[in-house]
Amino acid sequence: MGGMFQRILEVATPGAGLHDIGKQVAAAVAESDVRVGVCHVFVQHTSASLVIQENADPAVRRDLTKWLADLAPEDRDWEHTDEGPDDMPAHARSAVTRTSELIPVVDGRLGLGTW
Repeated sequence: MGGMFQRILEVATPGAGLHDIGKQVAAAVAESDVRVGVCHVFVQHTSASLVIQENADPAVRRDLTKWLADLAPEDRDWEHTDEGPDDMPAHARSAVTRTSELIPVVDGRLGLGTW
């Protein structure tokens, strides 16, 4: 019977945007030898977040990026600007998305849909 497994993933990004970490998460699940369970992914930074989205059509990511930019534009009159003009918009965007995801592990793999 399997137990718990923990892997801390460090993800370097070129900056703001949507970055696919699916392969890294899937590799950690494969390494775990867990056949049935739950994969909990949590982001530790307060101006970052997680979303599970379609990745087959790049237009989805482009449209989502545009929507998030419209939702919290950098040129808004934000009060919190100590860390730069992109910091408060990133906090606002993370507030409407998620900082963690629970993904089923089915037969040793992430139980995600086709897209």
